[in-house]
Amino acid sequence: MADVLNLALPYFSLIFIGFACGRFRPLPEQGLTWMNFFLLYVSLPALLFGITSRTPFEELNNPPFLIATTCGTALAFFLAMAAGRVAGGLSFRDATLAGLSGGYGNIGYMGPGLALAVLGAKASAPTALIFCCDSIFLFSVVPFLIALTDHSDHHWLHALGLLIKQIALNPLIVSACAGALAAAVHFHPPVAIDNTLSFLQNAAAPTALFVLGVTVALRPFGRIPWEVPAVVAVKLLIHPLIVFALMLLLGPFPNSWAATAVLMASLPPALNVFVIARQNDAWIEPASVAVMVGTFASVVTLTTAMWLIQSGRLAFP
Repeated sequence: MADVLNLALPYFSLIFIGFACGRFRPLPEQGLTWMNFFLLYVSLPALLFGITSRTPFEELNNPPFLIATTCGTALAFFLAMAAGRVAGGLSFRDATLAGLSGGYGNIGYMGPGLALAVLGAKASAPTALIFCCDSIFLFSVVPFLIALTDHSDHHWLHALGLLIKQIALNPLIVSACAGALAAAVHFHPPVAIDNTLSFLQNAAAPTALFVLGVTVALRPFGRIPWEVPAVVAVKLLIHPLIVFALMLLLGPFPNSWAATAVLMASLPPALNVFVIARQNDAWIEPASVAVMVGTFASVVTLTTAMWLIQSGRLAFP
């Protein structure tokens, strides 16, 4: 357990340091803009490119694993969506954002660094695959469902075009695909470029966790809506259980791959949930509360998942 705490506490400590700075140092929120840009367009893409480019291409070609993890995310999404409708009486549009909160974990800010720290280099390929497939699924289904409630005059082809553009130009998806291509052709960047990428990769996790803490601290925190505990429970408890069952049903998979899938499913709701809620002017304050509550609750649930994996109690045949 001490080893697990030594792994987990630095991650949560950075979040809490960012949270404390955001609470006690009243700096304008606009100051986060460049940090978020650095993460989304520079540091995290470098990390994902490095992960996938160093992974043998044949390891990335694993359709059963992709189906299992994506189905797990889809089930968690629709369960959280239903929980929002039942527990909170949400509209279809708001329930879609609740579903995103229950299905989309912090796989960008926390996922890669945590998976590599817990499971080592063997987690690189499944981490990249989960990130790409989850992002493509959720960034497809959420805009589509929201478009069903949009009464604007835009033709559905216009919405489809925006959707394809959003996926094709996502810097994290592009970097992971570029890394897979580099692995396929055995491309190795020059030493100077590789060292630059290493600097950027090392900056990804601490910057992301600090920004997460600051952003959560700057969100207003009022009452907890009825649907938030149900949605957070889906994300932190039911989603990992679903993925665990799918790993057994659709496997066998290598133990490190299956454990990575469960660990990634155990992550708290992503900060992007709040960003997307604000973009669509729906479920904004509850999304902020869900991210905050989920992040703090994951101190217990995520650490427990890490302990089960590290101690060998969560093993796959």
